[in-house]
Amino acid sequence: MATGAPSIALRLAYRGPLALAPLRPTLAAHAIGGVERIEVDGGHLRVVDAPSGPAVVRLELDPGAEVVTAPLAATFRLSALTDLMPVMTRVRRWLDLDADPALVAEHLGTDPVLGPLVAARPGLRVLGSLDGAEVAVCAVLGQQVSVAVARVFQTRIAAVFGSTVGGAGVDGPVHVPGRDGGVETALRTFPRPEVLAAAGPEAIRDAANLTQARARTVHTLATAIADGLTLEPGVDPATTRERLLALRGIGPWTADYVNLRALRDPDAFLPGDLVLRKALARHTGAALKGLTPAVAENLSLAWRPWRSYALQHLWTEEVYA
Repeated sequence: MATGAPSIALRLAYRGPLALAPLRPTLAAHAIGGVERIEVDGGHLRVVDAPSGPAVVRLELDPGAEVVTAPLAATFRLSALTDLMPVMTRVRRWLDLDADPALVAEHLGTDPVLGPLVAARPGLRVLGSLDGAEVAVCAVLGQQVSVAVARVFQTRIAAVFGSTVGGAGVDGPVHVPGRDGGVETALRTFPRPEVLAAAGPEAIRDAANLTQARARTVHTLATAIADGLTLEPGVDPATTRERLLALRGIGPWTADYVNLRALRDPDAFLPGDLVLRKALARHTGAALKGLTPAVAENLSLAWRPWRSYALQHLWTEEVYA
């Protein structure tokens, strides 16, 4: 980011309401160390890839607000003014600001399982992505491990293969607290798939302390994206799912997760997800053992075409309630 790059403060409009209370911990749970910074006053800094170079976005997320209807305040620190619209579009997709919560609630609000959850969290958004390739790589790093462990892997990948964001930040130097609480490290980009593809599986394994199989899957995925696999809204979810499943090491959970977050498929669903099945068991009274992925899939049919929002409600109730 060049010295003297433009800094623009905007207010991001949306169809209200917006459930801010669950959004904050959801963002925090997925925040990649070095790429993002969460501040005590509700500020959330995030590096965003842009055509002219990395941008830094600062969101103002009131730490005391449960539900909001006013536009979200955001500051965009850009490498070039022409990057504003591409970056703002990515931020809107990330936060699901173009959703119509009334339309979703009209369908899900009468369901015996989801109705109470929709009423409790009006305006709940489905977390999207700022970059489809990043979400896909992070999904592979999160396969069969906890969210916390996945973040460790993601942070290591960014530390080794990402690039430092230079120049001034939103309110001074762009720094994040170091591990010891005293030393600060600069914000970094998450590595582009081309960088990971060129690095090779051994370097990826050593950088993040991964198993050989997981490192190979990250490299295979990054290579496929670098070679033209598009993971953005507008591409066909079914075709993308097939192409992802054809890659060694990627299973249904990861493919469906990429459709959910990167492709913004409103009907994406992860029937094999354990947290989802625990939530369904708790809210339906069924035994977890009997709530197989096939049973979860069958239950979800009544929620189409808004299964991604049903999934987010159940996840939120189980993890953040």
